[in-house]
Amino acid sequence: MNKIFTIVAFIGVPLTVVASLLHWSSIAMFAICAITVIAISSIMGRATESLAIVSGPRIGGLLNATFGNAVELIISIFALQAGLVGVVLASLTGSVIGNLLLVTGLSFFVGGLKFKRQTFSIFDARHNSGLLVFAVIVAFVIPEIFSMEMNETASIQLSVGISIIMIVLYLAGLFFKLVTHRGVYSRETTAESEAHSEEEQAEWGKWKALLILLLATLAVAYVSENLVHTFEDVGERFGWSQLFIGVIIVAIVGNAAEHSSAILMAFKNKMDIAVEIAIGSTLQIAMFVAPILVIVSLFMDTQMSLVFTVPELVAMATAVFLTIAVSNDGESNWFEGLTLLAAYVIMGIGFYLL
Repeated sequence: MNKIFTIVAFIGVPLTVVASLLHWSSIAMFAICAITVIAISSIMGRATESLAIVSGPRIGGLLNATFGNAVELIISIFALQAGLVGVVLASLTGSVIGNLLLVTGLSFFVGGLKFKRQTFSIFDARHNSGLLVFAVIVAFVIPEIFSMEMNETASIQLSVGISIIMIVLYLAGLFFKLVTHRGVYSRETTAESEAHSEEEQAEWGKWKALLILLLATLAVAYVSENLVHTFEDVGERFGWSQLFIGVIIVAIVGNAAEHSSAILMAFKNKMDIAVEIAIGSTLQIAMFVAPILVIVSLFMDTQMSLVFTVPELVAMATAVFLTIAVSNDGESNWFEGLTLLAAYVIMGIGFYLL
């Protein structure tokens, strides 16, 4: 399967260049770009898996989420340049519910089919739960409520202030997990960790993996720019709203790297990494990517505030509370995964019909 994705990526990038120069139809361009982004994301997933083996589950999960969300950030910046603020906000919503319900759900389900009971760090689960409530319930709901009594300028100012606070707290959270409290809540002894690292060899060395990640990110940036230009035409052709394109299509394509990596880790019974990828990616989207986009939009023709629609807020809040309910015990099984997937499908149907 890895060979297939590699071949598709090497064919897809030059094909995207040709399609752009020859002005192929939007449908063909959309299909080529979407498939190419997914293929490149698979390569990024393999590179971050190699780094995870070398660096450990927390740093590996963080790297996977970061490079995976780089795709989402790049797509969103090009969408902001095109004035598609609705698509950007919807894609952020889609990333949150996609990571919490689709990625976590598939990880629990696939892993649960092979192992009846899987475990992961209960301390990380509880730590992430508090941040999820802050990132989605506090930081996203407050702009919605307060903006009802504000004009657009005040809403932007409020969003900028909240964005700065969220970025600072996110960086402080990383410092907490990776520096001041690194290993304090570790489930494994050092000897066990070393035994696990000896059992599995990384596919690529650290520097090779980092180089591949850099090149893949540059390739994704080019392909994503072409992908964004097809959204309006494809939406009109298939009758898709900007909300559905952002919540479902952009979110799935933009987060393909985390999707594949988290599921693969769960299948290998590496639930700490799988959960760190899914939940860590959600936190990074809400507390870093979204605030960065708000600040970046200040330098563009159209500014973006953190004011989501009511269906978007309800979907994100529901995803947060459901994920916390099934993950706070530090254990997972296939039925819990199926429950999360069912919630995602219900929301997908709702967004499609809006």
